[in-house]
Amino acid sequence: MSQIQIRADVDRHDINICRFTVDRPVYAGSVVYNSPQEARGEKLGEALFALNSIAKVEITDNVVTVTKKTDEDWRILGRKIGMSIRGYLDPSSVVPVEVLREKVREIIDTRINPDVAAHGGYIELVDVKPNTVYVRMRGGCHGCGAADATLRMGIERIIREKYPQIVEVLDVTDHETGTNPYYRR
Repeated sequence: MSQIQIRADVDRHDINICRFTVDRPVYAGSVVYNSPQEARGEKLGEALFALNSIAKVEITDNVVTVTKKTDEDWRILGRKIGMSIRGYLDPSSVVPVEVLREKVREIIDTRINPDVAAHGGYIELVDVKPNTVYVRMRGGCHGCGAADATLRMGIERIIREKYPQIVEVLDVTDHETGTNPYYRR
């Protein structure tokens, strides 16, 4: 199956509504789910409501319209919704978390750590959830003033380039501790 293309458009009149236009049919006809209970037994509806930010889902042919009930940024929530749609249409496109964890560990060990080692640091993989990677910075990276830039422009970029289903990479390091932290309490 070719890569699934999805375009997201936030409603101009209601910023809590976003339409996801998919390059192929998602549902024959149309359906509306106003709650997780209404979506029970429907894989895509259940997957979307499992995101916990969703108030309503409408699906008509190749358009999935989602109404959110939280202030979660559409850029983040939209990636999760896109991953749910792709997983529904092509289950083989979703990498199991255990496999993803090992692949992320390999990227950290072979691509990221050799670069940060030049600055006396290393990155430790803490955990992987379906959309999120958690890392801890060690050595020279622990407490470094450039830690956020390293995270966003290096670690996150490299991981998301290979695995676009990863929505975010979070640093769980306590940068206020250590022998010479940049951040002070």
